[in-house]
Amino acid sequence: MKFKSWKVYIIGVLFTEAAGVLSALLSREGTKLYNAAMIKPLLSPPPLAFPIAWTILYALMGVGAARVFLAPASHSRTKSLWLFFIQLAFNFSWSIIFFNFQAFSAAFFWLLILLALALMMTLSFRKVDMLAAALQIPYLLWLTFAGYLNFNVWMLN
Repeated sequence: MKFKSWKVYIIGVLFTEAAGVLSALLSREGTKLYNAAMIKPLLSPPPLAFPIAWTILYALMGVGAARVFLAPASHSRTKSLWLFFIQLAFNFSWSIIFFNFQAFSAAFFWLLILLALALMMTLSFRKVDMLAAALQIPYLLWLTFAGYLNFNVWMLN
């Protein structure tokens, strides 16, 4: 692999991780309040599981986006990258809606849109690079699980 390719992978992962870190920092106080005061669903993982899972998921997203970026220019490539950025913006905002505003119902519907966008991104990635699409499967599964958690937090609180 060429040096330029490695730069794209590093930038892709760091950019995606930075979006996650910034979102977590902006919702830190709300997260503390949530962990202390909210009734959580039966299958809620311990708080430490979330930053570990998200670090891995953001890295996979970044690698997938880098693979798509490195593919030959095409309409599918451009569409895939736009979907990547749009879903990442929705992802970034979800934590703020859920934790800071504790708007659990709004966060749930926001998450449904995010899940649809992530699925569209994955299907679009598949047209450009099969591995890039496959790397998004854990993200789709986690978003589905997050939907279960979000819905149940909404119902319990």
